[in-house]
Amino acid sequence: MAKRKARSRARRRIVCAAALLLTLFLIWGNRSLQTEEFVFSSERLPASFDGFRIVQISDLHGAQFGRGNARLIAAVEAAEPDIVVLTGDMVDAHSTADDLLPLIDALAACWGVYYVTGNHEWAAHDVPELIEALESRGAACLENEYESIYRGGERIVIAGVHDPNGYADQKTPHALAQEIAAQEEDDPFRLLLAHRNDKYGTYGALGFDLILSGHAHGGVVRLPLTDGLIATDHTLFPTWTDGFYEDFPTPLFVSRGLGNTFPTLRLFNRPQLAVITLQGQE
Repeated sequence: MAKRKARSRARRRIVCAAALLLTLFLIWGNRSLQTEEFVFSSERLPASFDGFRIVQISDLHGAQFGRGNARLIAAVEAAEPDIVVLTGDMVDAHSTADDLLPLIDALAACWGVYYVTGNHEWAAHDVPELIEALESRGAACLENEYESIYRGGERIVIAGVHDPNGYADQKTPHALAQEIAAQEEDDPFRLLLAHRNDKYGTYGALGFDLILSGHAHGGVVRLPLTDGLIATDHTLFPTWTDGFYEDFPTPLFVSRGLGNTFPTLRLFNRPQLAVITLQGQE
């Protein structure tokens, strides 16, 4: 009897230790930032923009990496960006604009910040009010519009589209691309910010040089030899979930993002701060 009790206690200890290790692994895998560097080369890039660095923050979902997102801000600073782009779902039904504003304050004080909406902003928030708050902090909110970025006497165009969950009568991505082509006769390098990776078939045919998206959360669970296991619509084995793709005329880069939507947890898929360096071709 004593031996059986000892074996039972030993098994309980093993189970408790395994549960503790699994819990710590899940916390680490969902709360530890991973900065990853990428390079995008294009012969259309102006010479002055060779080495131009873009930090992409996507799908934060109100997550906090340290008090006031101090760890996230430090990671952005360490990446030495030229601009910071926010590709949607920065807040959701479980977070507020107040959770996001300290981060925007810190970023906009040091770098140009460009933002486009994701589906969760439209589903859970007053988007005009959110945009007003972000712009009052110095972020440029691209509402189916574009701006020029200048460097060394040359320029590139950065455009952004609202999520399809936005206004029913909003300008279409196609109309935005036509507007740029009509107004910018010098045919500048064009960067597009568009939250939805799964709209690549649409965005990839519009004549941009590079698209930056999020939305996929890296496929939530990443296993060997997969491109992510679970899509945001809960189907299995989605594509376009992490990194560069060239399935359509315009290359797409998809960030794995930083946060989660309740009740999902990332597995083998740490929160990602993506750093994309633009490079010309000789």
